[in-house]
Amino acid sequence: MYYYTWDYRAPASSIGDLEKAINGEYSAVACYERLAGAAPNEEERTQIMEIRKDEIRHYQTFAGLYTSLTGRQPAPVINEPCPSVYRDGLHFAFKDEQNTVDFYHEAADRASDPAVKQAFLRAAADEQNHAVWFLYFLTKQQARE
Repeated sequence: MYYYTWDYRAPASSIGDLEKAINGEYSAVACYERLAGAAPNEEERTQIMEIRKDEIRHYQTFAGLYTSLTGRQPAPVINEPCPSVYRDGLHFAFKDEQNTVDFYHEAADRASDPAVKQAFLRAAADEQNHAVWFLYFLTKQQARE
């Protein structure tokens, strides 16, 4: 028989992982707005804004989980500056998305809370898709140069 207590406390690793994810998503939202503004055509601008919408959804999900587990609102910070040159921004975004996939899978493995685990796994799948888009745009940009 299982007994549950109302005083559930998430492991510190999950709280730390959520804080890192919140800061990363917050940074991506700001960066991708800038990147979309520098896009050379409407197709790329539209897709980058779609990716940005996903990042906003991830941020909201992680922030909600953080608040429910800690009782505090997150205080996000931009953890890396976004490059100002479009090509550099694409390269930065591609690498960041790929690294985030790995981090989210590791965070999901560490998570004991099913909602936290599922949020990281869902976001990891989205981030992999974003990486493919950024690689595609980077390849197109290199061909234009």
